[in-house]
Amino acid sequence: MTAEPKVVTCPRCGRRNRVAPAAQGKPRRGNCKQPLPWVVDAGDDDFAEIADRSSVTVLVDLWAPWCGPCRMVSPVLEQLVAEKAGELKLVKVNADDAPAVARRCEAQAIPTLVVLRDGQVVGRQIGAAPASLLRPWLDEAVAKQEAS
Repeated sequence: MTAEPKVVTCPRCGRRNRVAPAAQGKPRRGNCKQPLPWVVDAGDDDFAEIADRSSVTVLVDLWAPWCGPCRMVSPVLEQLVAEKAGELKLVKVNADDAPAVARRCEAQAIPTLVVLRDGQVVGRQIGAAPASLLRPWLDEAVAKQEAS
């Protein structure tokens, strides 16, 4: 399975843009030049290309379609990645369809959130949480990787 480009809306100008799942640099809006939220689906076949080789910090969301807490936390994660456009890439992985990625990320429960930088884990959160708790956790995980 190869991830398809997604269409995202620029938070600044409201225009829709196609964003590739894996690319050098950071996605930007053609007209206003603002960073775009980067949200990508990945599986066992393309996770390394999409997540490990990313030019920005990656937030991996291991979820399943039958998981209620996963559905609750998904919009929160999309909000956070929109706030951190240009700094963060959200990679959504269906744990049922990508068992190798789930094992690699040591997902024993879902949702499991993992922050990666250069393919290395710099943060982990198990379970759904509101934006008020996830934002500082994510900031801390990103700060850790920047300090190293």
